[in-house]
Amino acid sequence: MRLSKLPRPALALSLIALIAATLGGCGGDGRSYPYPEDGPGQHRDVSHVPDAVPKVEPRSRGGNPSTYVVLGKRYHTVNDSKGFVERGIASWYGRKFHGRKTSNGETYDMYSMSAAHKKLPIPTYLQVTNLENGRSVIVRVNDRGPFHDNRVIDLSYAAASRIGMLGKGTALVEIRAIDPRAPKKASPTRVAYRPPPTRQPAMPDNETRQEEPRIFLQAGSFSNSANAERLRKRLEQGLARNVRVIPAATTGGPVHRVQVGPLASVSAADNVSTQMHEFGVREPLVVIE
Repeated sequence: MRLSKLPRPALALSLIALIAATLGGCGGDGRSYPYPEDGPGQHRDVSHVPDAVPKVEPRSRGGNPSTYVVLGKRYHTVNDSKGFVERGIASWYGRKFHGRKTSNGETYDMYSMSAAHKKLPIPTYLQVTNLENGRSVIVRVNDRGPFHDNRVIDLSYAAASRIGMLGKGTALVEIRAIDPRAPKKASPTRVAYRPPPTRQPAMPDNETRQEEPRIFLQAGSFSNSANAERLRKRLEQGLARNVRVIPAATTGGPVHRVQVGPLASVSAADNVSTQMHEFGVREPLVVIE
């Protein structure tokens, strides 16, 4: 498998890891991991590994081409991360790649707070929040990836552990770029993870329970509502899934977004995404609500 013109002897860490991400396995500490040869090896407590500390840095000499190609697909990087916010599905990579080179020529350390992103400048500092349990961490992007459909960020083992996503291998997250030049804010509150009870206690009348995040796959966005409705019917019949059309206002005018869901899990989203290819939807957009 040949990777086309990645910057420097650029890592295909994330690519290989994520292609294998659907395989089941078990790490040395008894947890379930995305692929058998990954995980922490000998158990190591990373609960006290500090967040990455945002600081002003020049762009890395490696890892920042304007465009690059992986497996025949072209990716475009951005010049500035200011104001960047994104929601989607996170994955992680561990000891299989520990000690190898990242896209900018640094050495990947699974016990540090680092991450891979397809288009943000290297380095960029991000606050990553697990929308399923509220836990947050600050990471430094020094790598390219993940090159797996429906994934927005690949976290180091330590970062994934801190936000409680090791066992599942994925999490629904929100990522926010941090501007090191901006006035410092208080560190994100860390929320201890507690598995949801099998039976939810009654809530007082004056309180509202926060809803679990939901996954949708966006098949397209149309200025013409009739076109959106035609695609909705086609997908609903072909996929046997709920499909909705959401009107939205954009700077270019009103649009109608065709979205499949809600989907029960990341694996369900992956399966539906593959099915959507048969209807000409090659790259459905993951939407987290």
